[in-house]
Amino acid sequence: MGFMLSRRAVMANGLALSALAGACATAGSNAARSDDALGDSDAVGLAARIRSGEITAAEAMEAAIARAERVNPQLNFIATPAYEAGRSRAQTPLNGPFAGVPTLIKDLLEWSGHPTKYGSRAFADNISTRQSAYMDALLAAGLAPFGKSTTPEFGFTATTEPVLGGATRNPWNPDHSSGGSSGGAAVAVAARVIPVAHASDGGGSIRIPASCNGLVGLKSSRGRNVGARSGADARELGVNGCVSISVRDTAAWQAATEASGENSAFAPIGLVTGPSRRRLRIKLELNNALGAAPDAEVTRAIEAVADLCRGLGHTVTPTPMPLDGSQFSADFILLWASGAAGVVRDLRARIGPEAALDQLLEPLTLELARHAQAQGAQAIEAAMARLNAVPALYASLFEDADLYLTPVLGKPPLPLGVINPERGFSTFETLNDYVGYTPLQNVAGAPAISLPLAWSSAGLPIGAHFSAAPGQERMLLELAYELEQAQPWAGRLPGVNAS
Repeated sequence: MGFMLSRRAVMANGLALSALAGACATAGSNAARSDDALGDSDAVGLAARIRSGEITAAEAMEAAIARAERVNPQLNFIATPAYEAGRSRAQTPLNGPFAGVPTLIKDLLEWSGHPTKYGSRAFADNISTRQSAYMDALLAAGLAPFGKSTTPEFGFTATTEPVLGGATRNPWNPDHSSGGSSGGAAVAVAARVIPVAHASDGGGSIRIPASCNGLVGLKSSRGRNVGARSGADARELGVNGCVSISVRDTAAWQAATEASGENSAFAPIGLVTGPSRRRLRIKLELNNALGAAPDAEVTRAIEAVADLCRGLGHTVTPTPMPLDGSQFSADFILLWASGAAGVVRDLRARIGPEAALDQLLEPLTLELARHAQAQGAQAIEAAMARLNAVPALYASLFEDADLYLTPVLGKPPLPLGVINPERGFSTFETLNDYVGYTPLQNVAGAPAISLPLAWSSAGLPIGAHFSAAPGQERMLLELAYELEQAQPWAGRLPGVNAS
């Protein structure tokens, strides 16, 4: 039977803490492209080829499945294959901007009739009996899912290394983290198995794996998308979206899934198709919320991106972010922990009070839940009051600027095991330095984007993080188009790739 977790338990399907582009490319970056039906098309281009009759959706599906079978044993990005469902859908007449494009659905989003495991042993046998309006919108856009992509347990951390199924590996270096919580989605796209994949973000879970894997990752505003809740409540952290190779794929995905009508939080932006002539005022902050400086390679990379923006005529001004980072971090972790406590309560109600949870849930989930229980309801409500004041502070940052530029992460992708959730609550000692830039936009309900504009000397991607005031996705996408044209990234391939 299906089981639907509570809203707070998984924070609206999106939880997870959340050198230069000319550096030496990794082995395999010049690998010959496959001559299968997918070729080197992005999702918009692939849909156009299907519409024109150059290839069929069935041919695209078979190519995607073959690519997945070729590299998944090395990278481990599929939580559950659904090949026959994908084949069946590809044989059906499809409409929409992505008609016939094969994709994967992150294993935090329910897809009726298919497993939703939430990355957890506790739900290893769970079959969804319902799906959200957002999943309906993806199908209405013509996408053809053929499986679920891997995620850490309930999306609670910034790497995809769950006990259930094991680690998802970075195709640029399989000994390193894929990021989280949309790690499987990002690996599948980076390895060129598919051009675009569903992802979600409750504290950086789109932007972090986009950065780790050299992809575009847009986190939209709270209330922007179909089925999303609007308002200022910081508990509404999670948003759905995608990871992609091209800016136009992300723009088309956003246009296909944004809310419209009287209940939408923002006027629809429609399809953004290119850069703007408007020159922007960009604030630059290198230090994270706790005031810690990033790794030297990350510093050089983001400073180079700032210089790129200046060269294009934008104004970039170093400006510290006026945020009590220590208090914000403590409050965010407590909010996170309250989500874990909700998971434990729901699971206890489902399986009974005597079951051994340590055989079903990971140490990180259990210790987060204990942290919330130890702090108590009064402390959680006080933290929520402070977090609900953040959107007004955040909005004030854009009274004299258009965008903020920061790193996505404090370091290039970490080796596997460094933030393994089996270490429990102690992983936050590492996470606080590594993931100190992305949770702010989730609390503020604001949009942000990671762009693959830099690589480390070891060939690992380093994302540049641009954020804006709520509702300003168009501005982010227009700048992303401009930067993509100025410094293209699509031709760079990781050492492990299926193309």
